[in-house]
Amino acid sequence: MASTPAPPAAPPKPTWDPREHEPSFPWLRPTIRIRLTLLYGGMFLIAGILLLSIIYLLAAQALAVGSELPFKIVSGKVESAVCGLGLPDNASPEQFNAAMNACVNHQRQQALDELLSRSLLALLGLSIIAFAFGYAMAGRVLSPLGRITRTARRVAGTDLTRRIELDGPDDELKELADTFDEMLDRLERAFTAQQRFVGNASHELRTPLAINRTLLEVHLSDPGAPPELQQLGKTLLATNERSEQLVEGLLLLARSENQIIERKPVDLAEVASRAIDQVHGEAAAKGVEIRGERAPAVVQGNGVLLERIALNLVQNAVRYNAPEEGWVEVITESRPGQALLVVSNTGPMVPAYEIDNLFEPFRRLRTERTGSDKGVGLGLSIARSVARAHGGRIIAEPREGGGLVMRVTLPI
Repeated sequence: MASTPAPPAAPPKPTWDPREHEPSFPWLRPTIRIRLTLLYGGMFLIAGILLLSIIYLLAAQALAVGSELPFKIVSGKVESAVCGLGLPDNASPEQFNAAMNACVNHQRQQALDELLSRSLLALLGLSIIAFAFGYAMAGRVLSPLGRITRTARRVAGTDLTRRIELDGPDDELKELADTFDEMLDRLERAFTAQQRFVGNASHELRTPLAINRTLLEVHLSDPGAPPELQQLGKTLLATNERSEQLVEGLLLLARSENQIIERKPVDLAEVASRAIDQVHGEAAAKGVEIRGERAPAVVQGNGVLLERIALNLVQNAVRYNAPEEGWVEVITESRPGQALLVVSNTGPMVPAYEIDNLFEPFRRLRTERTGSDKGVGLGLSIARSVARAHGGRIIAEPREGGGLVMRVTLPI
């Protein structure tokens, strides 16, 4: 009898506490808020200084500081090339003063108009420069977030060895990156413990079932056993075989919930042909015809798991088929960016509202628990999990006239 292995040790508790890393003077810490405040405040100050300088220069140029007056008195007459006074020779002092005021106000209005137009042009130029500079600086400040995002995407492919290891000031982004790295450490430990548990459970559950099967086969091979014992042995052997299928299905379902790390080129046409070869005898016994064209469709994945998808779909299509003149059609084809496996079959009518229930573990059409000799109720659940692990999906549709159309789409 196999010795019972020690249960997997629980992942150690995290030793990193964010509160232990808080500085004694948090207001001196170069946080993102302070850095952005200094950045945008400095940009505004620099832009204001430039704008004031430009306005001052434009105003000095428009007012013509240090230049001659726009009018002059010539022999008791006032002449101006700017204002166009046109005073008569015998103008009174009141007319003289009014003309000078009008000339000065006219020049001021011209200076203000020119100042406004040039200031608007300067503001437009500074705005373009400020937006470009702000965009560049924002990208530099937020670049650690892009690094965190890229690491998270790599981790989504179950590459739990990736770490951010962000360098730089001890700000909010550094704290976020350190927390994320600590979370990845815990996830890696938990994932390793899960894999170890699956391996131990696989051994511990298979061993007694294999021993029971061997003992039952030995007793059934005894020609002197009474018929009642022979019938009981066959019943127990069938029950044991069902338990073995259930264990294999549960372990495969647990393994297929994760992304596939090691991928190799796999032809869906070859996978489907192998599945058909395994189900051919059962289909012939039920009078079900298997047909369909299988064009080459190469994907990157695990060949054993992809063969399990095809086998489960073809088995279900054969077992849940029409009692007479039934058929199963298996088609593989390659499309731009994806490969397709389609399994169609005749059979009973399936309501559209019950399609989703078929993919739940231990559920079948109109029955929620296992209770038939057609399987353990995990076939479609395993197929969906394997498809998701490969970055694909599986869709079931009711077929007109009865039966189902199962479409598996995988990225190339």
